[in-house]
Amino acid sequence: MEAPQGKRSKLLPPNAYTKLKPGEVYSPIVPASDTRAEVTKWSVTLGVLMVILWSAACIYIALKAGSGIEASIPIAVMAIFFGKMKQVRSTILENVMVQSIGQASGVVAAGAAFVIPALYINQLQPVWWHIFLACTIGGFLGVVLIIPIRAYFVRDLHGDLPFPEATAVNEILVSGESAGKGAGKILLGSIGIGAIYDFLVETFHTWNAGMSTTTLLGGWGAKLAALKIEVKMNGLAALFGLGYIIGLKYAAIIFSGSVLAYVVMVPMINLFGQHIDAFTYAGETYKIASMSAGEIFGAFVKPIGIGAIAVSGLIGMIRLGKIIAGSVSLGFKGLAKKTDDARPERTNWDMKPKNVLLIQLGCMLLMGALFYIVSAGTGGYTGGQLVKFAVVGMLVGFFISFLFTPVAAQAIAIVGVNPVSGMTLITLVIAAAVMVYGVDLSGKAGMFIALIIGTAVCTALSTSGALISDFKIGYWIGSTPRNQEMWKFLGIVVASLTVAFIIPVMDSAYHFLVEGPGGTLVSNQEVLPAPQANMLAAIINGLMSGKEQPVLLYILGGLIAIMLYLAGIPMLAFALGMYLPISITSAQLAGGFTAWLVSRSGKTEEIKNARREQGTLIASGMMAGAAIIGILSAVLRLKEVGAPIRHLSVGVDFFYETSEAGNVLLKHAPREWFAGFEGQILSLVMFVLLAASCYLLARKGAAWDLAEDKDGK
Repeated sequence: MEAPQGKRSKLLPPNAYTKLKPGEVYSPIVPASDTRAEVTKWSVTLGVLMVILWSAACIYIALKAGSGIEASIPIAVMAIFFGKMKQVRSTILENVMVQSIGQASGVVAAGAAFVIPALYINQLQPVWWHIFLACTIGGFLGVVLIIPIRAYFVRDLHGDLPFPEATAVNEILVSGESAGKGAGKILLGSIGIGAIYDFLVETFHTWNAGMSTTTLLGGWGAKLAALKIEVKMNGLAALFGLGYIIGLKYAAIIFSGSVLAYVVMVPMINLFGQHIDAFTYAGETYKIASMSAGEIFGAFVKPIGIGAIAVSGLIGMIRLGKIIAGSVSLGFKGLAKKTDDARPERTNWDMKPKNVLLIQLGCMLLMGALFYIVSAGTGGYTGGQLVKFAVVGMLVGFFISFLFTPVAAQAIAIVGVNPVSGMTLITLVIAAAVMVYGVDLSGKAGMFIALIIGTAVCTALSTSGALISDFKIGYWIGSTPRNQEMWKFLGIVVASLTVAFIIPVMDSAYHFLVEGPGGTLVSNQEVLPAPQANMLAAIINGLMSGKEQPVLLYILGGLIAIMLYLAGIPMLAFALGMYLPISITSAQLAGGFTAWLVSRSGKTEEIKNARREQGTLIASGMMAGAAIIGILSAVLRLKEVGAPIRHLSVGVDFFYETSEAGNVLLKHAPREWFAGFEGQILSLVMFVLLAASCYLLARKGAAWDLAEDKDGK
């Protein structure tokens, strides 16, 4: 997510972003002697509400499109906007606290979305409290592992590390007096547009979001389909907003990966393979001549995409080699650093070291207990074996979290990007190796423990990287670190509860695994692609089950990633495009193209810049509103609540059907007009109107910002 770039606030001291000279001291906006309101009922309540809203948005977008969103900027804007509506306006320290608590949403959602779906994909079926405990333990570890090195990264290295994400949020919070009102209205307006649009699409099915060249191009589309070429677009506000915030460059790169997969690879495999008799590869039998384009993609192209994603993550880690090599030593330096203050100032006041160590110990023991319960649930192990599995898993999880925490913190502080996917992949490989070769644990129990370790470590690394940005914001403004640390625990608990509710609901409504050709279960590529989780599921399954894997296809994907790196093309973005359905990436491209057009509209450079700066708010709000409606639509599909969507849907008929096994299933069938040209052309028109609404919002928001700037001069 590109942060909005604005003018530097006059409230910040001149040395806020520069290296301090010998003897020079940085004085925050709110001095240590100032005891204005910081932790209040208002700041905590609004912070918790932000956690719920943005956790839902982040996990939904990550599952649907494979990309996380950064919630810090919209949360900061909303804190300022609602703070101005109070009878007594909120203080800047209250706004920092709202942002700090609320920011737990994105980090927990990232940890869950990257790994938890892999459990479902490998048919391990976690229950909600598995998800809750794994995310909570990981989040708590991320907090207590970064606290001992907070002062070193934030205060002692002042001016040495750029902190790009923290700088953007800091500028919004500091300049909130002049920019909060208009920005808040734009954010709320975009939330409303995203919610209404996707409510009409996902719940009422007023028009068909699934546009395709086969239907819209008539005879030409049919000829292309005969060649196994079909370009689709899933016209949802959530995907459009994601593309808007990604921008045209990266949306185009992601879409290029899909073009290679769907327009080049699938037709080529069909062209050269349709004359080949049935053959067996990786334990499966295929006859290409009788396979659809989707089946060819799932069998042969999807594994290539998985290999490309995996190698891209590893190359990303290697590219950060200097950071990784130096970060662990920095972490130990920070641990060894002693403060000269007998009684530290309020702005340098951390939790007591004894309490930090106790929480670390508690997290380790809870992790071990979780591993014990998970192993016992699979059956067939003695009490001694279960204890051994739990202890080893606990030590592996804690050690890797401890080792990678400073890596995540320094990566965020320097480049603003946390290489969490690569580190999670390494974590899983290490965990699997230790389980298989160290304690002779494999199969379902081994996969379950390894993936829970991956969830905890992934959440810990996401949390530590984000928390160091929180600390830096608090340092610039003058917050109390201990308050940020203690109330972050509440944010993590609420975020973990939220994702522990949403992920099972999404699986119950749409399913991570759906029935494929011949009755086999395959990942739900169109609705819940979860690319990182699919990658991890494939890797851990290959390491622990002994099942034959399409290794050659993985290697081919890895070679493509290497070639992309050598060509200077962002490899992970391209690799995601190779894996994701083209219906998702084309919608993202439409959003990115709209952002490009809006940023170039206006008569002067000042107006163009002002409109471009609205992008983060418009896109974030649209995704949040659409995500809430998407989750509501999933709930309305549940049999447990009577599947009310049966009575609300206009274009799709929902009905119950009893399977041969006696299970009552909710089925659906589109009506003829909905599936045909009428439903899709209406969707195209509405998608264009959605783009037009973004332009109108950007124009209005830019006008408000320019007027506020003039009034402030």
